[in-house]
Amino acid sequence: MTPDQYILLADLLLCLHVSFVAFVVLGQIWILLGWALKWNGVRNPWFRLAHLFGIGIVVAQAWLGIICPLTRWEMALREKAGAETYSGSFIAHWLGELLYYEAPWWVFTMAYTLFGLSVLASWWWVRPQSFRRTSKRRNG
Repeated sequence: MTPDQYILLADLLLCLHVSFVAFVVLGQIWILLGWALKWNGVRNPWFRLAHLFGIGIVVAQAWLGIICPLTRWEMALREKAGAETYSGSFIAHWLGELLYYEAPWWVFTMAYTLFGLSVLASWWWVRPQSFRRTSKRRNG
């Protein structure tokens, strides 16, 4: 592979990473907003399970001191291209600025944990529909 191809793959991976973060953060905003506005879509059990699983992975990685595999993979691709981290393309620079911050590790662990607890609490505030109810509606 050429260096440009490695950079392209790293940029695509960064886009995927930002999309995951957006899903977790905006998903929680959507759930709470939907609860306030009485939207039924926020009670979809598949969405809610995926959302809870997503933040659960982030919290577990933070507590275990594991660097996100997407970050490690992206950095490896940039290294193979011979590029410095986030010095490459427009996408890498701006999405990188959006996603990565300088702070002590414990700050991230606390932020992820508190956010994860809010997602978990939303299971009681905004109860998801049962999986049986969802499948019955699809079949009937």
